[in-house]
Amino acid sequence: MQTDERYKSLKSGKLKAITKIQSEIRRSSGDFLRREGFIEISPVIISQITDPLFHLVDKREIEYQGKRFKLTQSMIFHKQIALLVHEKIFAFSPNIRLEPIEFLDTKRHLIEFTQLDLEVKEAKRRDVISLGEELLMDVISSVKNSCKEELSVLDRKLKLPSRPFEQIPYQKAYEKYGPDFENILSYLHKEPFWIVDFPKEMREFYDREDPARPGVLLDMDLVYPEGYGEALSGGEREHEHKRVSSRIKSTGLSPENFQPYMEFLEKGLPPSAGFGIGIERLTRWICGLSGIEETTLFPKLPGGEGI
Repeated sequence: MQTDERYKSLKSGKLKAITKIQSEIRRSSGDFLRREGFIEISPVIISQITDPLFHLVDKREIEYQGKRFKLTQSMIFHKQIALLVHEKIFAFSPNIRLEPIEFLDTKRHLIEFTQLDLEVKEAKRRDVISLGEELLMDVISSVKNSCKEELSVLDRKLKLPSRPFEQIPYQKAYEKYGPDFENILSYLHKEPFWIVDFPKEMREFYDREDPARPGVLLDMDLVYPEGYGEALSGGEREHEHKRVSSRIKSTGLSPENFQPYMEFLEKGLPPSAGFGIGIERLTRWICGLSGIEETTLFPKLPGGEGI
C-alpha cells in the first residue's frame, strides 16, 4: 500500500473502530484465561528452535556471537517446556512466517502476526476444545457489550454461536469435498466448527498420534463460518523422547535440528494439549472485514508489502 493510501487509512474512523475492537479482544481473552488459572508468560522472539511448520515457508535466521537464532514461527516447543513451571500458560506471541506470495490472494495471511498461544499440562483434546469454545464465546460477549459504537461503524452484528460446535472428521470432509474442503465448509457454515482427526502425514511431528487409531492425530482446527477460514490450530502433544525422535525422522528432518528441545524431552516433559489462535484473523471475523490487512495499523503482507 502506498504511503498516501496508508495515511488516509490511519486517519479513518473505520481503522479506529477495528483497533478498538482488537484491543478488547486482547483484554477479554487475557482476562478470561487468568480467571481460568492461566499464567501469562513472555513471548519468545528468537530461539535456536522453532516450529518447522508443515507447509512451505521461507525460513530465516540471524547470527549473533557465532550462534544461529531462528525467528519465531510459533512457540510450540517453548510452551511445552514452560509447563515445567506452571500447569497452565499463555502468551501473546508475535510470529514471523515468510509465506509465499501466492498466499496474498487468501486475504487471511500476514507475514507478521500475533498468536494467542496457550498450553495445559495433562490436558486432553476434549479439554482444549471446550476451552477454545468458552474463550471464543467470552470474547464475542465482551466485544458486543464494550464495543457497540465500533460495531455500528462497521455495520457488524454479532451473535453468540451455539455450543458445542460441530466436529467434522478430516477424512469425512476430504471424501465429500476434496482437498479444498476447509474453504468450502467455511462458506457453507453459519457458525464456527471443528475439523478433527487429521492424518499423521498432514501435520507436524509434535501432534500426538492416537494410540487406538494409528495414523490418526489427536488434533483439531477451528474454522470460522462465512468463508473466513481457519481460526485456531492445536491438539494433544507428543512428549516422549523416543516417539518424537521417530516422528521427526519420518518427516525427513533430523532430531539434531531441535537439540535443546530433545534434551528437555530426555529429562522429561509432561503430557499436554493446547492451541494457538491468530488475533488478526479473529479480529477480521468479528469485524466482518474483507481482508486481514485491515486488522492492523502496520500490516506486512506476503510478497513484502508493508511498513
